Amino acid sequence: MEIQNNVTEFIFLGLLMDPEMKIMSCMLFMLCYFAIFLGNFIIFVTITCSHLIHQPMYYFLCHLSLMDLAYTSTIIPRLVRDLAAKRKNISFNSCMTQLFTGHFLAGVEMLILVSMAFDRYVAICKPLHYMVIVTRQKCNMLVLLAWWLAFWHSLAQMLMVLHLPFCGSNEIDHYICDVKPLLKLVCGDTYVPSILVIANSGMVALATFLVLLASYIVILFNLRKRSSEVRRKALSTCGSYVMVVVLFFVPCIAIYVPPPSIHIDDKEITLFYAVITPLLNPLIYTLRNTEMKNAMRKIWNQKWSS
Repeated sequence: MEIQNNVTEFIFLGLLMDPEMKIMSCMLFMLCYFAIFLGNFIIFVTITCSHLIHQPMYYFLCHLSLMDLAYTSTIIPRLVRDLAAKRKNISFNSCMTQLFTGHFLAGVEMLILVSMAFDRYVAICKPLHYMVIVTRQKCNMLVLLAWWLAFWHSLAQMLMVLHLPFCGSNEIDHYICDVKPLLKLVCGDTYVPSILVIANSGMVALATFLVLLASYIVILFNLRKRSSEVRRKALSTCGSYVMVVVLFFVPCIAIYVPPPSIHIDDKEITLFYAVITPLLNPLIYTLRNTEMKNAMRKIWNQKWSS
């Protein structure tokens, strides 16, 4: 049966309706985007220009900073533009592009966090075999695998939406093109697509989150036999990772696991992993990491002195 689709563009209802709040929010999100860009850029430059790039932990952190930069760039500039604009329209093709890019970059970030947990597990639980297990070749393979799996995940989401009939309202009650807000505009039965969204995004995020929690529990269990200095350093590093994992995964689970029939303030929740987490990541990974702070001082002092 031919897909009925007479929608050529969508209109965002946006995040806020109060004109005064829109101006304040526009300035706030511009400052947040500047802070995200600056913080993650500093981390990226510091790692790539220092000896830290040769350590798997910081190699993955470098990729995580890139994903934060890229992911927020698909959301915040558009959000700021719409807060300042009278008409918040987006073409159908641009909407599908944002849908694909957002899920792709978020998927890569999710799998990078898994790689970082794997690195910490081997470093703490199998320290004598660390150099053999976590080689640069395997790190590259994990990064490529993250990109490959995220590509197919986001492609599946986009193809599913492309095969849905849009023939009624084109107003998206959101500020980004995402699967669940788009399902509300479908003029047809959305039971099967809703199940696919829960399976492809919700359950994957939940299962990954549980695996990460289990890995950190195992790490904490193995730390009991170590010296207090080793425990302190490991807990500091793992504590940073756990904070990032919780801030990233819990909002994703809250949005994609419940069925569309359950009303959730997904616009507000999305801000956690789209703005707040990328904003806090540089602080979490620098303020709690002495090695990172020392490398930053050395690199940036050299740049200023030259």
